[in-house]
Amino acid sequence: MDKLIEELKVEIIEALNLEDMEPEDIDINEPLFGDGLGLDSIDALELIVLLEKNYGIKVEDPKKGKEIFASVKTMAEYITAHQK
Repeated sequence: MDKLIEELKVEIIEALNLEDMEPEDIDINEPLFGDGLGLDSIDALELIVLLEKNYGIKVEDPKKGKEIFASVKTMAEYITAHQK
């Protein structure tokens, strides 16, 4: 799962145009929204697209998004559990 986590960090930086960040700047347990990376609802939509495009995973229930996108680690766990 470490490879997936590193891959996700790079994809998040690219998808959200976080130009001043490097993958090592992102703590895998740090919240993606709020106090952590400080992402917003537009960023959440980008992350949903990222999951669909790169991993073939559809987020059917928007309420689940809060759980899935809590941190990079929770995203990786969700992908691992739901990837086809």
